[in-house]
This record gives sequence, C-alpha cells and structure tokens, in this order.
Amino acid sequence: MSQFLDVQIDPALIERARAGQREAYHELYQCLAAPVYTLIRRLVVRPAVAEELLQDVFVELLRGIGAYHGSGSFAGWVRSIAVSRALMHLRSPWHRRLLWLSPQLAEPLTADAVPGQELSQGLEHALEKLPAVSRQVVWLHDVEGYTHEEIARLHGRSVSFSKSQLARAHRQLRAALQPGTGDMACPSTIRN
Repeated sequence: MSQFLDVQIDPALIERARAGQREAYHELYQCLAAPVYTLIRRLVVRPAVAEELLQDVFVELLRGIGAYHGSGSFAGWVRSIAVSRALMHLRSPWHRRLLWLSPQLAEPLTADAVPGQELSQGLEHALEKLPAVSRQVVWLHDVEGYTHEEIARLHGRSVSFSKSQLARAHRQLRAALQPGTGDMACPSTIRN
C-alpha cells in the first residue's frame, strides 16, 4: 500500500512552512522524504536519479507551497508533484536515449533500496523485469491507488492504454510468480 496513506501533516506545520520557517521545512522533509523517495524509486528504478528527483520535488514543494489551498490532503498534493516529476524525467529525450544506448543502466530493485517497502524477492525480481511503462502503471494503480483515468492523463494517453498496460503487466507478474518456480505466489494486491 502507498506510504502516503499514513502521512498526516499538521496544518500548523504547513502554515509555518508558508511563512518561511526553516524548522518547518525540515519537519516536512522528515515526514515526507521516505514515501516520496519510495514512489520515485519504484517509477525510475535508478537510485541516483531517484535521489535527484527527490530533491527536485522538495524544491518545487517549498517554492509552490502557497499554491496548496487545503483542498485534499497535503501528502496527496506532494504525491502528485512526485509522480509528475518522475514521469517528466522518464519522458525526457535524454532518459530515453540513455536507455537506448545502455539498457543495463537500470539497477535492480532490492528490498533495502527502498526503505519501508518490503516486497518479497520474487516480486522484486518480477517487477524489475517489467518494461518501465508497465511497472509505472502497476505501481500507480495497484499501490498508489490511481485510477485508469488519472494514469492515462499522466501519460497523455487513453484509458484503454492504462487498462491494457495493467492487464499485460499482471499476466507477466503472474507468470513470473507462479508457484513451483521458486518464487512466491502472486500477491492479492495484483488484481485485474
């Protein structure tokens, strides 16, 4: 499940951050860094890129905190910034060219690479083998709770794109996680 569901930010802390108090900035970072990093790391895979995007998210958060007007959860607003930043990176021509030149640059996900997200090694391995877009759709839909409409909008595609990516990814995950192959059975969070 998404770590953002557990994050509760005191409205007074948000107001202190709006007022420019450095201690409030630090508290916000402490509350949100782990779930933001986890989300970004699951979408972009490479730790160095995830760390850079984490910093970008917090710079954008602190610059734009005045744009948050209290409708919806603050953590949800931050989550949308993180997803947007990660997807912008993945759509960038630089990133696509880099993967074309060297697909081995994607580092494998490990349980210790993403604090607080303990997945079985079988699921880690299966997620690692998914194409980047499929992995993004699975994570956004099954873990972060995004709807197909939201995923389609984020990718600039149709709802059927999201649904087909998810169905294809679930088939690949089920095949990789079949009992008897040494990996665990498919978890209940992976659904059609």
